[in-house]
Amino acid sequence: MKTKERRNVIKAALLVLIIVTVIILSSCTSVEPWEKGTLADYTMRPDRDPLSDTMYEHIYFTREAAAGGRGVGGGGCGCN
Repeated sequence: MKTKERRNVIKAALLVLIIVTVIILSSCTSVEPWEKGTLADYTMRPDRDPLSDTMYEHIYFTREAAAGGRGVGGGGCGCN
């Protein structure tokens, strides 16, 4: 590669890096105190439906043949 072409490639790569960095940093935000009530709402809780959680855990440990980590005991045979 010639020196001029190499400089153009480096400039293009630097420009892409700067654009990606700006996009990533622009997605960071802080939560204001009046917005915390919305985030603490019942519908935002991942464990709001115990039946769905139980079914998901059963399917997970049946497929993975592993148990634990979420309070589920048993083997991977699906007979629990």
